Amino acid sequence: MSDNKYSVLLPTYNERENLPIIVWLLVKYFTESDINYEIIVIDDGSPDGTLEVAKQLESIYGSDRIVLRPRAKKLGLGTAYIHGIKHATGNYIIIMDADLSHHPKFIPEFIKKQKEGNFDLVSGTRYAGDGGVNGWDLKRKIISRGANYVTQILLRPGASDLTGSFRLYKKDVLEKLVSSCVSKGYVFQMEMVVRARRLGYTIGEVPISFVDRVYGESKLGGNEIFQFVKGLLYLFATT
Repeated sequence: MSDNKYSVLLPTYNERENLPIIVWLLVKYFTESDINYEIIVIDDGSPDGTLEVAKQLESIYGSDRIVLRPRAKKLGLGTAYIHGIKHATGNYIIIMDADLSHHPKFIPEFIKKQKEGNFDLVSGTRYAGDGGVNGWDLKRKIISRGANYVTQILLRPGASDLTGSFRLYKKDVLEKLVSSCVSKGYVFQMEMVVRARRLGYTIGEVPISFVDRVYGESKLGGNEIFQFVKGLLYLFATT
């Protein structure tokens, strides 16, 4: 095991069915690869009992591996990361969704890629190499592809997947990026990459297979799409 430690930030809201599975998979792949890790669960007051499930997982795997840092209510993804970073003891941070759309099996590849190029940020991409999406209907795929295409034209970020949220950061880089971002919701992930490029940070990419959530309902709706377009235009005007 190297001196590096990887802190996984898992923001959750109504993920009681998914959380035990994603944690089990994370523990499995970290252990098999002999990687030092901690999983920080940031639950935003889920009414479905997600926090109670997290407490059971803490008792199973230990408080050194499962770190609970809940909040009283939903306060946004950006603030969840800020909250999680404050409690992270690793020198690298992994962000991912807790709904099983991001498979932990790719994490060792992220780590290998980061070491190869000493990248400041490694992003999972659905739109390069053998990356892809499973479980989406045609409408969702068109929206995602279209959003990514328009973003590439307007912002020219030098990365193939701007809206994904499966990434590995050097801790100090993530701290600087989060503090400089102003967006919320789905636009936040896009702004992180755009600002990383503007600040001169290096970005590596690993093709991933994205799988639509197994349990629960998608949190993407009409308001999120509107906010995405609004945020895209803001970044185009200000970066």
